[in-house]
Amino acid sequence: MRCVISGCFGFQPELLDQWNIGNWSQGCVRSPPLGCQVNQSGDGFLSIPNMKWPDFSYWASTVGDENGCMNACLNNCSCGAYVYMSTIGCLLWGSDLIDTYQFQSGGYTLNLKLPASELRSHHEIWKTATIVSAVVLSVLLVCLFLWWKRGRNIKDAVHRSWRSIHTSTRSQQNSGMLDISQSIPFEDDTEDGKSRELKVYSFDRIKAATCNFSDSNKLGAGGFGPVYMGKLPGGEEVAVKRLCRKSGQGLEEFKNEVILIAKLQHRNLVRLLGCCIQGEEKILVYEYMPNKSLDAFLFNPEKQGLLDWKKRFDIIEGIARGLLYLHRDSRLRVVHRDLKASNILLDTDMNPKISDFGMARMFGGDENQFNTNRVVGTFGYMSPEYAMEGIFSVKSDVYSFGVLMLEIITGKRALSFHGQQDSLNIAGYAWRQWNEDNGEELIDSSIRASCSLRQVLRCIHIALLCVQDHAQERPDIPAVILMLSSDSSSLPMPRPPTLMLHGRAVETSKSSEKDQSHSIGTVSMTQLHGR
Repeated sequence: MRCVISGCFGFQPELLDQWNIGNWSQGCVRSPPLGCQVNQSGDGFLSIPNMKWPDFSYWASTVGDENGCMNACLNNCSCGAYVYMSTIGCLLWGSDLIDTYQFQSGGYTLNLKLPASELRSHHEIWKTATIVSAVVLSVLLVCLFLWWKRGRNIKDAVHRSWRSIHTSTRSQQNSGMLDISQSIPFEDDTEDGKSRELKVYSFDRIKAATCNFSDSNKLGAGGFGPVYMGKLPGGEEVAVKRLCRKSGQGLEEFKNEVILIAKLQHRNLVRLLGCCIQGEEKILVYEYMPNKSLDAFLFNPEKQGLLDWKKRFDIIEGIARGLLYLHRDSRLRVVHRDLKASNILLDTDMNPKISDFGMARMFGGDENQFNTNRVVGTFGYMSPEYAMEGIFSVKSDVYSFGVLMLEIITGKRALSFHGQQDSLNIAGYAWRQWNEDNGEELIDSSIRASCSLRQVLRCIHIALLCVQDHAQERPDIPAVILMLSSDSSSLPMPRPPTLMLHGRAVETSKSSEKDQSHSIGTVSMTQLHGR
């Protein structure tokens, strides 16, 4: 058991001298044995909140509720801990608990199996801890206040930087004198722990890099404007996203994307290099992705074959890891809100990188969901509670991820299933095929002969869990990653979708704050009816 916490919770350090100097890599081993191991009774559970659950769990698929989960572990001498969640059921661990640690908040309640003697000692410890906790809580409140005040100062500094840059660009736009050496400092979550600066480019420099935004340099177009390939002095290749003047993304969304993505740094998120705001021009400069976006391969009959199943599965896992960082591991805790194939970029080695954070929103430490009157995103990927009620959470991204998984498996766009078998969407169509044991028919014909059928069918099963109608029935991203990494554990049964998509296609306009539009760009929109 490896635990980055102050004690071993009924275990003892494997190497006490190393543990005492802060080296916990050898982990902990059980101190007194469990009662069942020495023909005694009295084993019980110590509930530890906010834990990263151990690796190598297995599902107890026959267990109905949490009490049954506890009894299943209690009656199994080789079981060392359990976690129960209503979304995926009962997870059990053997005697070895690998790679677990405690977060300050979030995570899961791990129920650790201990002998009676250890439980009694821990109960005494908890009584003492209750007395001490009031003092600790007071110190934490002071620390939280100082942290909040510091965060406000950082935010104010960022906005002062924006005002300064915007004023500077307006005063210099006629002369084109804005220096490329200007930069905005950010405290970010870079993987090497180093802070970096965000460059501010002059519009003339961007024009030169893209050959005056020539069509030959155009990589594609999104809901907010075209993206060009550019080459900076020195030969560095970049992707330049030029927002249309009539784009639905205004200055606030532009600032939001810059501030967010500059702070968020992960191998599965696209890296922002700089920006340009000059007059009405709003431009973002990203690292260049030579293989463009996932949809350019996935939905192109001439390129589909280049994505074999192994590459597709690696892309699924990479996207999941990027979402894990956004939802749990980053300092900001972000909901993307527009996860789709065109927003997944591919580098030279076909590694996926999540892009386009204009619609993303940050969550506070104790916030689980938001309610908005302004629904933005792409129909086909939007969760039912967000599309119909404006409620979004990390589970909204999970729904979009499930749709994206089904697209990767089928090689077809989500909206292309409209009109097939009683006008089902991709989730409903996939569930019907899977439920009728025709899951193999969902697999893209270009990979069907060479893929691992068992693994693909398991991914379809996981995707169907992600696209459950009700947010509370969907697994979170840590659970999804656990499901993807295990081939043997059983999965919960997905419920059939209760929402079918019927109706005629209508053209919708780009969103704005005033009209509270329910889409971005021109999309095919349908009406939702219960079945």
